[in-house]
Amino acid sequence: MGEIITTGNKGKTVRSDCFVTLELKDSGGLEILLESKVDVMYGNANRKLAEEVLNFFGIQHASLKIEDSGALPLVLTARIEAAIKKLESSDKEFLPKMLPENQYNTTNDRSRFSRLYLPGNSPSLMINAGIHHPDGIILDLEDAVAPDKKDEARYLVRNALRGINFYGAERMVRINQGERGLDDLEWVIPHHVNLILLPKCEKPEQVRDINKRIDAIRKKTKQKYPVWIMPIIESALGIVNAYAIASAAENMVALAIGLEDYTADLGTRRTKEGTESFLARSMVVNAARAAGIQPIDSVFSDVGDMEGLKQNVLMSKALGFDGMGCIHPRQIKVIHENFAPSADEIEKAKKIVAAFHKATEQGLGVVSLGTKMIDPPVVKRALNTINLAVKMGKLIENWREAYEQV
Repeated sequence: MGEIITTGNKGKTVRSDCFVTLELKDSGGLEILLESKVDVMYGNANRKLAEEVLNFFGIQHASLKIEDSGALPLVLTARIEAAIKKLESSDKEFLPKMLPENQYNTTNDRSRFSRLYLPGNSPSLMINAGIHHPDGIILDLEDAVAPDKKDEARYLVRNALRGINFYGAERMVRINQGERGLDDLEWVIPHHVNLILLPKCEKPEQVRDINKRIDAIRKKTKQKYPVWIMPIIESALGIVNAYAIASAAENMVALAIGLEDYTADLGTRRTKEGTESFLARSMVVNAARAAGIQPIDSVFSDVGDMEGLKQNVLMSKALGFDGMGCIHPRQIKVIHENFAPSADEIEKAKKIVAAFHKATEQGLGVVSLGTKMIDPPVVKRALNTINLAVKMGKLIENWREAYEQV
């Protein structure tokens, strides 16, 4: 009897996944046993697909058991391929078709109010994540994946990038630390990922190492689309080096802070008031602004406290952050509504832009609104507010035309 390998997940609460048990044999052909609640509808197709994967990797004799809880084909093939490669080394990949709607690029200055974390080994959370319309979706290969599941999660994340429609959300992957993280890139860069999150970043050299590997993979696979980087600072040393990290690469678009690990590094606990992290958050904002990139705040971990989340967002916005992470779809609406410009902010920005436009038409070197002088940074901030309002669909009348003239 040969070695028996298992991959995937099973249990009463597991859905949209499967549990695969594979044993290679010396003879006897292929034995495929499928246990599924949807066997009547999809059983024959799933058996045929399983056989196709085995044949693709040249496996002629094996016992394969699939305990199915409604897995999509791309999940089924990821689980089987992961099992095969635990037993046999192969450079071949059984890839699902790349959806045309997944082949979009993102810009460095796009709105990043929200980014939704999804465990990289839990397909049920990925399938419909896009319908909640977060600005970004993070397929997480790091903390959200158990150590003994990290290898098989790579297959699932790769297939998700190719075969799941995320409805225009920025497609992000949080890789692991160190050498494992560098190896993670081989699984995601060829498949039109938009942004890489670099966890527990403490030095600019980490960013440069990541970029070297990204460039090598893009060259090897002839990828032309941009891949952005967002380091996450999660330690005291990372805070000290925040600006060096933020300015370490041209494809840097944002700098994030992870407060759970940061407060643990300080030896304190995280509070709703955030006094213990005020200095660190301010330093991240300052470093990001100095480097010309977006500062992104940490997640709010109490998914049941919507009022607490709202207050956290307002505090985050007041500190200068452009967005934050979230761990549940119900948090997205609150984050968007409170990071977006308020009616008062929009009205004030409109008056500033109007005053600037009028002064420019009259050839005036000084711009004033009432008794207050308006300098260029104030005008720039007002333009940013209007730009966000346009994106959020909050501007009415003919202000788009006026904005474009400025």
